[in-house]
Amino acid sequence: MGLTDDRERFREVGEERRGDLSEFISHGDLGGSGPDRVKIPVKIVDLPEFEYDKREAGGVGQGQGGQPQPGQPVDPEPGDGDEDGDPGEEGGEHEYYEMDPEEFARELDEALGLDLEPKGKRVVEEVEGDFTDTARAGPRGTLDVDEFFKRGLKRHLATDFDGEYVREGLFVAGADVDEAFAWARGKGVPVSRAWVADAAATLAEERGEPVMALDRWESFDALDDEVEREPVSHRIRREGIDSVPFRREDERFRHPEVIEKRERNVVVVNVRDASGSMRETKRELVERVFTPMDWYLTGKYDAAEFRYVVHDAEAWEVDREEFFGIQSGGGTRISSAYELVEEIVEEYPYNEWNRYVFAAGDSENSGSDTTDSVIPLMESIDANLHAYVETQPGGAAPNARHADEVENALGDADDVAVARVSEPADVTDAIYEILSTEAEGDGDATAGGAAADGGGERR
Repeated sequence: MGLTDDRERFREVGEERRGDLSEFISHGDLGGSGPDRVKIPVKIVDLPEFEYDKREAGGVGQGQGGQPQPGQPVDPEPGDGDEDGDPGEEGGEHEYYEMDPEEFARELDEALGLDLEPKGKRVVEEVEGDFTDTARAGPRGTLDVDEFFKRGLKRHLATDFDGEYVREGLFVAGADVDEAFAWARGKGVPVSRAWVADAAATLAEERGEPVMALDRWESFDALDDEVEREPVSHRIRREGIDSVPFRREDERFRHPEVIEKRERNVVVVNVRDASGSMRETKRELVERVFTPMDWYLTGKYDAAEFRYVVHDAEAWEVDREEFFGIQSGGGTRISSAYELVEEIVEEYPYNEWNRYVFAAGDSENSGSDTTDSVIPLMESIDANLHAYVETQPGGAAPNARHADEVENALGDADDVAVARVSEPADVTDAIYEILSTEAEGDGDATAGGAAADGGGERR
Protein backbone atom coordinates (compact mmCIF):
# COMPACT_ATOMS: atom_id res chain seq x y z
CA MET A 1 0.00 0.00 0.00
CA GLY A 2 1.40 3.36 -0.99
CA LEU A 3 1.24 6.94 0.20
CA THR A 4 -1.97 7.57 -1.76
CA ASP A 5 -3.71 4.76 0.13
CA ASP A 6 -2.46 6.17 3.44
CA ARG A 7 -3.87 9.59 2.65
CA GLU A 8 -7.19 8.11 1.56
CA ARG A 9 -7.48 6.11 4.78
CA PHE A 10 -6.58 9.21 6.82
CA ARG A 11 -9.25 11.17 4.96
CA GLU A 12 -11.84 8.49 5.79
CA VAL A 13 -10.84 8.55 9.44
CA GLY A 14 -11.14 12.34 9.40
CA GLU A 15 -14.62 12.11 7.92
CA GLU A 16 -15.68 9.66 10.61
CA ARG A 17 -14.31 11.97 13.30
CA ARG A 18 -16.13 14.97 11.84
CA GLY A 19 -19.38 13.03 11.82
CA ASP A 20 -19.42 12.72 15.61
CA LEU A 21 -18.37 15.94 17.30
CA SER A 22 -19.98 15.21 20.63
CA GLU A 23 -16.99 13.27 21.99
CA PHE A 24 -14.60 16.02 20.97
CA ILE A 25 -16.83 18.75 22.46
CA SER A 26 -17.33 16.83 25.70
CA HIS A 27 -13.86 15.38 26.24
CA GLY A 28 -11.47 16.73 23.60
CA ASP A 29 -8.67 19.25 23.97
CA LEU A 30 -10.30 22.56 22.99
CA GLY A 31 -7.10 24.48 23.57
CA GLY A 32 -5.50 23.26 20.36
CA SER A 33 -7.96 25.28 18.27
CA GLY A 34 -8.17 28.97 17.54
CA PRO A 35 -10.95 31.42 16.69
CA ASP A 36 -10.55 30.73 12.96
CA ARG A 37 -9.56 27.06 12.89
CA VAL A 38 -11.01 24.09 14.76
CA LYS A 39 -8.59 21.17 15.20
CA ILE A 40 -10.21 17.78 15.72
CA PRO A 41 -7.67 15.17 16.91
CA VAL A 42 -7.60 12.00 14.81
CA LYS A 43 -5.66 8.97 15.99
CA ILE A 44 -3.35 7.58 13.33
CA VAL A 45 -4.30 4.05 12.28
CA ASP A 46 -1.52 1.59 11.40
CA LEU A 47 -2.19 0.44 7.88
CA PRO A 48 -1.56 -3.21 6.89
CA GLU A 49 1.09 -3.88 4.28
CA PHE A 50 3.12 -6.74 2.83
CA GLU A 51 6.81 -6.85 3.63
CA TYR A 52 9.47 -9.19 2.25
CA ASP A 53 11.41 -11.04 4.99
CA LYS A 54 15.09 -10.96 4.08
CA ARG A 55 16.24 -13.25 6.88
CA GLU A 56 17.94 -16.42 5.67
CA ALA A 57 16.49 -18.83 8.20
CA GLY A 58 13.45 -19.35 10.38
CA GLY A 59 11.08 -17.88 7.87
CA VAL A 60 7.79 -19.27 6.84
CA GLY A 61 8.06 -22.32 4.63
CA GLN A 62 11.78 -22.90 5.19
CA GLY A 63 12.75 -26.47 6.15
CA GLN A 64 16.05 -28.31 6.17
CA GLY A 65 18.25 -27.21 3.36
CA GLY A 66 15.85 -24.46 2.50
CA GLN A 67 13.19 -26.92 1.33
CA PRO A 68 9.98 -27.47 3.30
CA GLN A 69 9.26 -31.06 4.38
CA PRO A 70 5.80 -32.62 4.36
CA GLY A 71 4.04 -32.18 7.70
CA GLN A 72 6.66 -29.74 8.96
CA PRO A 73 4.96 -27.17 11.33
CA VAL A 74 5.38 -23.47 10.80
CA ASP A 75 6.96 -22.01 13.92
CA PRO A 76 5.84 -18.56 14.93
CA GLU A 77 8.43 -15.91 15.53
CA PRO A 78 9.27 -15.18 19.16
CA GLY A 79 6.95 -12.55 20.59
CA ASP A 80 4.09 -13.29 18.18
CA GLY A 81 0.75 -14.66 19.26
CA ASP A 82 -1.90 -13.65 21.79
CA GLU A 83 0.18 -13.82 24.95
CA ASP A 84 -0.77 -11.48 27.76
CA GLY A 85 1.44 -8.50 28.21
CA ASP A 86 1.59 -5.29 30.20
CA PRO A 87 -0.44 -2.41 28.82
CA GLY A 88 1.55 0.35 27.18
CA GLU A 89 2.09 3.57 29.07
CA GLU A 90 2.68 5.93 26.18
CA GLY A 91 -0.15 7.65 24.31
CA GLY A 92 -0.87 6.94 20.70
CA GLU A 93 0.25 9.24 17.96
CA HIS A 94 -2.34 11.78 16.76
CA GLU A 95 -2.86 14.04 13.82
CA TYR A 96 -5.53 16.72 13.45
CA TYR A 97 -8.37 17.30 11.08
CA GLU A 98 -8.80 21.05 10.65
CA MET A 99 -12.08 22.74 9.80
CA ASP A 100 -13.07 26.39 9.71
CA PRO A 101 -15.95 27.65 11.90
CA GLU A 102 -18.36 27.59 8.96
CA GLU A 103 -17.70 23.89 8.39
CA PHE A 104 -17.87 23.28 12.15
CA ALA A 105 -21.31 24.96 12.24
CA ARG A 106 -22.57 22.72 9.43
CA GLU A 107 -21.28 19.61 11.17
CA LEU A 108 -22.79 20.64 14.49
CA ASP A 109 -26.13 21.35 12.80
CA GLU A 110 -26.07 17.83 11.41
CA ALA A 111 -24.86 16.22 14.62
CA LEU A 112 -27.46 17.91 16.87
CA GLY A 113 -30.29 18.32 14.37
CA LEU A 114 -30.15 22.13 14.41
CA ASP A 115 -31.14 24.51 11.64
CA LEU A 116 -30.39 28.07 12.70
CA GLU A 117 -30.65 30.61 9.87
CA PRO A 118 -29.40 33.99 11.09
CA LYS A 119 -31.14 37.18 9.97
CA GLY A 120 -29.26 39.97 8.28
CA LYS A 121 -29.80 43.35 9.91
CA ARG A 122 -27.31 46.08 8.99
CA VAL A 123 -27.28 47.23 5.35
CA VAL A 124 -23.64 47.28 4.36
CA GLU A 125 -23.87 47.51 0.59
CA GLU A 126 -26.25 48.25 -2.25
CA VAL A 127 -25.58 45.91 -5.13
CA GLU A 128 -26.59 46.82 -8.67
CA GLY A 129 -28.49 44.00 -10.31
CA ASP A 130 -29.89 43.64 -13.83
CA PHE A 131 -31.17 46.68 -15.74
CA THR A 132 -34.79 45.97 -14.90
CA ASP A 133 -35.85 49.31 -13.37
CA THR A 134 -36.69 52.46 -15.34
CA ALA A 135 -36.71 56.16 -14.53
CA ARG A 136 -37.75 59.38 -16.29
CA ALA A 137 -34.16 60.66 -16.53
CA GLY A 138 -30.82 59.16 -17.36
CA PRO A 139 -27.99 59.00 -19.89
CA ARG A 140 -29.18 58.90 -23.51
CA GLY A 141 -27.39 55.60 -23.97
CA THR A 142 -29.72 53.93 -21.48
CA LEU A 143 -32.95 55.03 -23.23
CA ASP A 144 -35.36 52.10 -23.25
CA VAL A 145 -36.45 52.28 -26.90
CA ASP A 146 -39.04 49.55 -26.55
CA GLU A 147 -40.70 51.25 -23.58
CA PHE A 148 -40.53 54.61 -25.39
CA PHE A 149 -42.28 53.17 -28.44
CA LYS A 150 -44.92 51.35 -26.37
CA ARG A 151 -45.82 54.51 -24.48
CA GLY A 152 -46.13 56.51 -27.70
CA LEU A 153 -48.20 53.80 -29.32
CA LYS A 154 -50.44 53.56 -26.28
CA ARG A 155 -51.11 57.30 -26.48
CA HIS A 156 -51.81 57.02 -30.20
CA LEU A 157 -54.33 54.27 -29.62
CA ALA A 158 -55.93 56.22 -26.81
CA THR A 159 -56.36 59.41 -28.86
CA ASP A 160 -57.12 57.99 -32.31
CA PHE A 161 -60.74 57.68 -33.44
CA ASP A 162 -62.92 56.95 -36.46
CA GLY A 163 -63.06 60.35 -38.21
CA GLU A 164 -65.65 59.27 -40.79
CA TYR A 165 -68.03 58.26 -38.02
CA VAL A 166 -67.71 61.69 -36.37
CA ARG A 167 -68.28 63.49 -39.69
CA GLU A 168 -71.58 61.68 -40.06
CA GLY A 169 -72.77 63.58 -37.00
CA LEU A 170 -72.53 66.79 -39.02
CA PHE A 171 -75.10 65.39 -41.47
CA VAL A 172 -77.85 65.26 -38.87
CA ALA A 173 -80.55 67.75 -39.84
CA GLY A 174 -80.24 71.03 -37.92
CA ALA A 175 -77.12 69.90 -35.94
CA ASP A 176 -74.38 72.47 -35.45
CA VAL A 177 -70.77 71.99 -34.38
CA ASP A 178 -71.52 72.01 -30.65
CA GLU A 179 -74.28 69.42 -30.97
CA ALA A 180 -72.13 67.14 -33.12
CA PHE A 181 -69.25 67.49 -30.66
CA ALA A 182 -71.50 66.69 -27.67
CA TRP A 183 -72.87 63.61 -29.45
CA ALA A 184 -69.39 62.30 -30.30
CA ARG A 185 -68.05 62.75 -26.77
CA GLY A 186 -71.15 61.11 -25.40
CA LYS A 187 -70.20 58.08 -27.47
CA GLY A 188 -66.74 58.05 -25.90
CA VAL A 189 -64.94 59.31 -28.99
CA PRO A 190 -61.72 61.18 -27.96
CA VAL A 191 -62.30 64.03 -30.41
CA SER A 192 -61.73 67.73 -29.76
CA ARG A 193 -64.20 70.50 -30.59
CA ALA A 194 -61.57 72.09 -32.81
CA TRP A 195 -61.41 68.93 -34.92
CA VAL A 196 -65.24 68.93 -35.32
CA ALA A 197 -65.19 72.65 -36.22
CA ASP A 198 -62.51 72.08 -38.88
CA ALA A 199 -64.47 69.16 -40.32
CA ALA A 200 -67.66 71.32 -40.44
CA ALA A 201 -65.82 74.14 -42.22
CA THR A 202 -64.44 71.70 -44.80
CA LEU A 203 -67.91 70.22 -45.46
CA ALA A 204 -69.49 73.68 -45.77
CA GLU A 205 -66.86 74.69 -48.29
CA GLU A 206 -67.30 71.50 -50.27
CA ARG A 207 -71.13 71.66 -50.27
CA GLY A 208 -71.48 75.44 -50.58
CA GLU A 209 -74.05 75.60 -47.77
CA PRO A 210 -74.01 75.80 -43.95
CA VAL A 211 -73.44 72.51 -42.14
CA MET A 212 -76.79 72.87 -40.34
CA ALA A 213 -78.50 72.51 -43.71
CA LEU A 214 -77.07 69.02 -44.26
CA ASP A 215 -79.86 66.56 -43.61
CA ARG A 216 -78.76 63.00 -44.33
CA TRP A 217 -80.03 61.90 -40.92
CA GLU A 218 -83.15 63.20 -39.25
CA SER A 219 -81.66 62.60 -35.77
CA PHE A 220 -78.60 61.25 -34.00
CA ASP A 221 -80.57 58.17 -33.00
CA ALA A 222 -81.30 57.45 -36.63
CA LEU A 223 -77.59 57.79 -37.39
CA ASP A 224 -76.68 55.36 -34.62
CA ASP A 225 -79.14 52.81 -35.90
CA GLU A 226 -77.54 52.79 -39.33
CA VAL A 227 -73.84 53.56 -38.81
CA GLU A 228 -71.45 51.43 -36.74
CA ARG A 229 -68.23 52.90 -35.48
CA GLU A 230 -65.08 50.99 -36.52
CA PRO A 231 -62.67 50.16 -33.66
CA VAL A 232 -59.24 51.77 -33.90
CA SER A 233 -57.51 48.40 -33.74
CA HIS A 234 -59.39 47.15 -36.82
CA ARG A 235 -58.47 50.21 -38.82
CA ILE A 236 -54.80 50.00 -37.79
CA ARG A 237 -54.63 46.35 -38.81
CA ARG A 238 -56.16 47.27 -42.17
CA GLU A 239 -54.28 50.49 -42.91
CA GLY A 240 -51.24 50.30 -40.66
CA ILE A 241 -49.64 53.23 -38.84
CA ASP A 242 -47.82 55.95 -40.69
CA SER A 243 -46.34 57.51 -37.56
CA VAL A 244 -46.45 57.35 -33.78
CA PRO A 245 -46.58 60.66 -31.90
CA PHE A 246 -43.74 60.56 -29.36
CA ARG A 247 -43.41 63.00 -26.50
CA ARG A 248 -40.58 63.65 -24.09
CA GLU A 249 -42.66 62.42 -21.18
CA ASP A 250 -42.78 59.02 -22.89
CA GLU A 251 -39.03 58.60 -22.44
CA ARG A 252 -37.89 55.98 -19.97
CA PHE A 253 -34.26 55.22 -19.13
CA ARG A 254 -33.03 51.86 -17.95
CA HIS A 255 -31.49 51.64 -14.48
CA PRO A 256 -30.04 48.65 -12.64
CA GLU A 257 -32.16 47.11 -9.96
CA VAL A 258 -30.85 48.11 -6.54
CA ILE A 259 -30.49 45.16 -4.18
CA GLU A 260 -29.72 45.79 -0.54
CA LYS A 261 -27.17 43.42 0.91
CA ARG A 262 -27.67 42.91 4.63
CA GLU A 263 -24.77 41.74 6.71
CA ARG A 264 -25.54 38.93 9.11
CA ASN A 265 -23.57 40.20 12.06
CA VAL A 266 -23.64 39.26 15.72
CA VAL A 267 -22.21 40.37 19.03
CA VAL A 268 -21.87 37.70 21.70
CA VAL A 269 -21.36 38.79 25.30
CA ASN A 270 -20.03 35.88 27.35
CA VAL A 271 -20.41 36.24 31.12
CA ARG A 272 -18.65 34.05 33.71
CA ASP A 273 -18.87 33.85 37.46
CA ALA A 274 -15.38 34.32 38.92
CA SER A 275 -16.40 34.17 42.57
CA GLY A 276 -14.66 31.99 45.13
CA SER A 277 -16.96 29.02 44.59
CA MET A 278 -16.04 28.70 40.90
CA ARG A 279 -13.22 26.18 41.16
CA GLU A 280 -11.24 24.67 38.28
CA THR A 281 -13.72 21.93 37.37
CA LYS A 282 -16.57 24.39 37.07
CA ARG A 283 -14.44 26.76 34.97
CA GLU A 284 -13.55 23.93 32.62
CA LEU A 285 -17.24 23.14 32.09
CA VAL A 286 -17.88 26.80 31.22
CA GLU A 287 -15.12 26.73 28.60
CA ARG A 288 -16.36 23.43 27.21
CA VAL A 289 -19.83 24.91 26.59
CA PHE A 290 -18.91 28.43 25.49
CA THR A 291 -16.04 27.65 23.12
CA PRO A 292 -18.03 25.45 20.67
CA MET A 293 -20.88 27.98 20.70
CA ASP A 294 -18.43 30.75 19.81
CA TRP A 295 -17.14 28.65 16.91
CA TYR A 296 -20.69 27.85 15.84
CA LEU A 297 -21.85 31.47 15.75
CA THR A 298 -18.62 32.55 14.03
CA GLY A 299 -19.43 30.05 11.29
CA LYS A 300 -23.07 31.10 11.04
CA TYR A 301 -22.62 34.87 10.78
CA ASP A 302 -20.80 37.06 8.28
CA ALA A 303 -19.24 39.06 11.10
CA ALA A 304 -19.02 38.08 14.76
CA GLU A 305 -17.69 40.07 17.69
CA PHE A 306 -17.15 38.60 21.14
CA ARG A 307 -17.02 40.48 24.44
CA TYR A 308 -16.10 38.83 27.72
CA VAL A 309 -17.29 39.80 31.19
CA VAL A 310 -16.31 38.21 34.51
CA HIS A 311 -17.74 39.01 37.88
CA ASP A 312 -17.68 38.26 41.55
CA ALA A 313 -19.46 40.92 43.58
CA GLU A 314 -18.37 43.41 40.87
CA ALA A 315 -18.00 42.94 37.11
CA TRP A 316 -15.28 43.90 34.65
CA GLU A 317 -14.46 43.21 31.00
CA VAL A 318 -11.52 40.99 30.03
CA ASP A 319 -10.06 39.42 26.90
CA ARG A 320 -10.79 35.84 25.88
CA GLU A 321 -7.67 34.32 27.44
CA GLU A 322 -8.37 35.94 30.81
CA PHE A 323 -12.03 34.96 30.62
CA PHE A 324 -11.27 31.24 30.78
CA GLY A 325 -8.09 31.45 32.84
CA ILE A 326 -8.76 33.99 35.57
CA GLN A 327 -8.63 32.56 39.09
CA SER A 328 -11.68 32.58 41.36
CA GLY A 329 -12.19 34.69 44.45
CA GLY A 330 -14.62 36.98 46.21
CA GLY A 331 -18.38 37.00 46.67
CA THR A 332 -21.15 36.84 44.08
CA ARG A 333 -23.52 39.45 42.68
CA ILE A 334 -24.62 38.37 39.22
CA SER A 335 -26.53 41.58 38.51
CA SER A 336 -23.22 43.47 38.38
CA ALA A 337 -22.42 41.54 35.19
CA TYR A 338 -25.76 42.35 33.55
CA GLU A 339 -25.33 46.02 34.40
CA LEU A 340 -22.06 45.95 32.45
CA VAL A 341 -23.66 43.91 29.65
CA GLU A 342 -26.32 46.60 29.32
CA GLU A 343 -23.59 49.20 28.74
CA ILE A 344 -21.73 47.00 26.24
CA VAL A 345 -24.70 46.20 24.01
CA GLU A 346 -25.50 49.89 23.64
CA GLU A 347 -22.51 49.94 21.27
CA TYR A 348 -24.39 47.49 19.03
CA PRO A 349 -27.85 48.86 18.06
CA TYR A 350 -30.38 46.05 18.08
CA ASN A 351 -31.82 47.09 14.71
CA GLU A 352 -28.37 46.50 13.18
CA TRP A 353 -26.90 43.69 15.27
CA ASN A 354 -27.98 40.25 16.38
CA ARG A 355 -27.23 39.95 20.08
CA TYR A 356 -26.53 36.97 22.32
CA VAL A 357 -25.91 37.11 26.06
CA PHE A 358 -24.48 33.86 27.44
CA ALA A 359 -23.85 33.64 31.17
CA ALA A 360 -22.49 30.74 33.24
CA GLY A 361 -21.82 29.98 36.87
CA ASP A 362 -22.68 27.63 39.68
CA SER A 363 -26.09 29.29 40.31
CA GLU A 364 -24.97 30.74 43.62
CA ASN A 365 -25.98 34.38 44.08
CA SER A 366 -26.26 36.80 46.95
CA GLY A 367 -29.60 37.32 48.67
CA SER A 368 -32.48 38.23 46.36
CA ASP A 369 -30.22 39.64 43.64
CA THR A 370 -31.64 37.27 40.98
CA THR A 371 -35.29 38.20 41.43
CA ASP A 372 -34.77 41.86 42.34
CA SER A 373 -32.15 42.78 39.72
CA VAL A 374 -30.99 40.06 37.31
CA ILE A 375 -34.37 39.03 35.93
CA PRO A 376 -35.52 42.65 35.34
CA LEU A 377 -32.21 43.34 33.57
CA MET A 378 -32.60 40.26 31.36
CA GLU A 379 -36.09 41.44 30.42
CA SER A 380 -34.89 44.94 29.57
CA ILE A 381 -31.83 44.00 27.49
CA ASP A 382 -32.92 43.35 23.90
CA ALA A 383 -31.25 40.19 22.63
CA ASN A 384 -31.92 37.31 20.28
CA LEU A 385 -31.19 35.00 23.18
CA HIS A 386 -30.35 35.12 26.87
CA ALA A 387 -28.85 31.88 28.13
CA TYR A 388 -27.66 30.76 31.55
CA VAL A 389 -25.54 27.63 32.03
CA GLU A 390 -25.38 26.18 35.52
CA THR A 391 -22.12 24.31 36.17
CA GLN A 392 -22.43 22.17 39.28
CA PRO A 393 -20.29 19.00 39.21
CA GLY A 394 -22.15 16.27 41.04
CA GLY A 395 -25.49 18.04 40.96
CA ALA A 396 -26.98 21.25 42.33
CA ALA A 397 -25.92 22.61 45.70
CA PRO A 398 -28.58 23.64 48.25
CA ASN A 399 -27.81 27.35 47.85
CA ALA A 400 -27.58 27.21 44.02
CA ARG A 401 -30.92 28.86 43.18
CA HIS A 402 -30.16 31.25 40.33
CA ALA A 403 -30.90 28.89 37.41
CA ASP A 404 -34.16 27.73 39.00
CA GLU A 405 -35.30 31.29 39.67
CA VAL A 406 -34.53 32.41 36.10
CA GLU A 407 -36.30 29.37 34.70
CA ASN A 408 -39.36 29.88 36.90
CA ALA A 409 -39.64 33.55 35.91
CA LEU A 410 -38.64 33.43 32.22
CA GLY A 411 -38.85 29.77 31.23
CA ASP A 412 -41.83 30.35 28.93
CA ALA A 413 -40.08 33.11 26.97
CA ASP A 414 -38.84 32.11 23.51
CA ASP A 415 -35.62 34.09 23.93
CA VAL A 416 -34.41 32.61 27.23
CA ALA A 417 -32.67 29.27 27.74
CA VAL A 418 -31.43 27.59 30.91
CA ALA A 419 -29.10 24.59 30.75
CA ARG A 420 -27.39 22.54 33.43
CA VAL A 421 -24.01 20.83 33.15
CA SER A 422 -22.73 18.55 35.90
CA GLU A 423 -20.14 16.66 33.85
CA PRO A 424 -18.55 16.82 30.38
CA ALA A 425 -21.11 14.35 29.02
CA ASP A 426 -23.82 17.01 29.56
CA VAL A 427 -22.13 19.55 27.29
CA THR A 428 -23.73 18.62 23.96
CA ASP A 429 -27.18 18.59 25.55
CA ALA A 430 -26.55 22.05 26.99
CA ILE A 431 -25.41 23.40 23.62
CA TYR A 432 -28.49 21.91 21.98
CA GLU A 433 -30.78 23.42 24.62
CA ILE A 434 -29.35 26.89 24.02
CA LEU A 435 -29.04 26.91 20.24
CA SER A 436 -32.34 25.15 19.58
CA THR A 437 -34.11 27.80 21.69
CA GLU A 438 -32.73 30.49 19.38
CA ALA A 439 -33.65 28.52 16.25
CA GLU A 440 -37.19 27.87 17.47
CA GLY A 441 -37.64 31.52 18.38
CA ASP A 442 -36.62 32.66 14.89
CA GLY A 443 -39.55 32.89 12.48
CA ASP A 444 -37.27 31.93 9.58
CA ALA A 445 -35.70 28.89 11.15
CA THR A 446 -36.63 25.72 12.93
CA ALA A 447 -34.75 23.25 15.05
CA GLY A 448 -35.47 19.60 15.39
CA GLY A 449 -33.95 16.29 16.18
CA ALA A 450 -32.17 15.29 19.34
CA ALA A 451 -28.76 16.02 20.73
CA ALA A 452 -26.04 13.43 20.80
CA ASP A 453 -26.18 10.86 23.56
CA GLY A 454 -24.98 12.12 26.88
CA GLY A 455 -26.02 13.08 30.34
CA GLY A 456 -28.13 16.04 31.30
CA GLU A 457 -31.79 16.73 30.91
CA ARG A 458 -33.63 19.16 28.66
CA ARG A 459 -36.66 21.02 29.89
